[in-house]
Amino acid sequence: MIRFQTLSMWVAPLLLSACAVGPDYKAPPVPVSAAGPFLSRSDATAPDAVPISADWWKLYQDPVLDRLVQEALASNTDVRVAISRLARARAQLRLTSADWLPGTEIGASVNRQRQSSIQSSPGVDRENTVVDAGLSVAYEVDLFGRVRRNIEASRGDYQAAQAELDAVRVSTVAATTRAYLGAASAAHRLAVARQIVDLLNRSVSVTRSRQDAGLTTSLDTARIAALRDQRQSDIPRIVAERQAELFRLSLLTGRAPKDLPPEAGALTTPPRILQPIPVGDGMALLARRPDVRAAQQRLAAETARIGVATAELYPRVSIGASVGSTGFGLDDFFGSGPLRWLAGSLLSWSFPNQESIRARIDGATADAQAALAAFDGTVIQALSETETALSNYAQSLDRRGALAAARTQAENVARIVRAQAREGRADSLALLDAERTYADAQAQLAESEAGVVNAQVDLFKALGGGWESAHADRVVAK
Repeated sequence: MIRFQTLSMWVAPLLLSACAVGPDYKAPPVPVSAAGPFLSRSDATAPDAVPISADWWKLYQDPVLDRLVQEALASNTDVRVAISRLARARAQLRLTSADWLPGTEIGASVNRQRQSSIQSSPGVDRENTVVDAGLSVAYEVDLFGRVRRNIEASRGDYQAAQAELDAVRVSTVAATTRAYLGAASAAHRLAVARQIVDLLNRSVSVTRSRQDAGLTTSLDTARIAALRDQRQSDIPRIVAERQAELFRLSLLTGRAPKDLPPEAGALTTPPRILQPIPVGDGMALLARRPDVRAAQQRLAAETARIGVATAELYPRVSIGASVGSTGFGLDDFFGSGPLRWLAGSLLSWSFPNQESIRARIDGATADAQAALAAFDGTVIQALSETETALSNYAQSLDRRGALAAARTQAENVARIVRAQAREGRADSLALLDAERTYADAQAQLAESEAGVVNAQVDLFKALGGGWESAHADRVVAK
């Protein structure tokens, strides 16, 4: 009993003075300018106070897209890999957290033995049964925070894995939406291309009729036919692009191409978002972007590992106790004589050869500096990507508006020239030029619709998709 009291008197001051060595993690600063509005804001974006919705793809109001996104989140292979990595990080956190608990060991054995006549005393049975059992308990006194820092590092890895899973989900949703709307855009471009070919076929018929009447030559007919054939050649390319989008959609939803439901390719016109897109400011963006959160948690983990390495410079103290009994047979085993117990402490210290430990500290410090640089780069990249996406979206809307006006003008010109050609008041070159201009305007407008869709998806992805983990609040210092 005196020994336990002495041990407690020695260990208690150590527990009270325990501290975690190494640097404490502090959230790194972000650019002050991130608090202001984005430079590339436009009328197509909502005021800063309007938050972006986590299910932003529902702004397209397409139930087929909603189902495909949910299927992609459940079945996409990249998402499944990220979920497995999160489970692995969670298991590692549990493993390191278990170091707070004392280690226990139970052992028992039963042996039947026979001693030689030389080893045994006269009158003593040479054969006997030896029963042995014991319980040992050991606990590391975390004087210098090795265990605490190790748990901090594992917790940072776990939270980074959570953020990386969110990032994969954002990318998966964006890719699924892009593929679905891309297939619809291709279908729209395909319809426009076929419409252009039909109009040119009519122009060929009119020109051929004028040739038969001696009002024009075969050269004029050949020119219109060549333009028609040129536009006809666009159709196979657009068909291949549409098929590629559908095949990509099947991959994203975890299906074989032949298992993609027919409704996935039924949309023939890309839907439009008529309301302004919520954007917010740079600080809200950085708190929302999962890649920024992942980089910050990686930095926290690497900072904690400096403390893990630094703790090796100091003694490691463990306390433990064991109790057991050894006897000849069960009757003797439960008696007071065979009972044994032991209590004490263990001190281990790699001293004075600490050069390898200091090398590990330097390595951990370098890893933390690299993680800080990666965080700074991720912050700048997030702001840059968002500015670029905002600018591209605004310009794509302007371009679509200009091309729509140009298409209307080209359509009016082509209609007038066709009427004049039928009446013999316009030559074949004027008709050819009007048809070519109208065909180009139609095709460019259809392509601009696809450009707007891609710009919208890029913007939603740059904004972080509104995807915020349950642990994402306030990870960026404000």
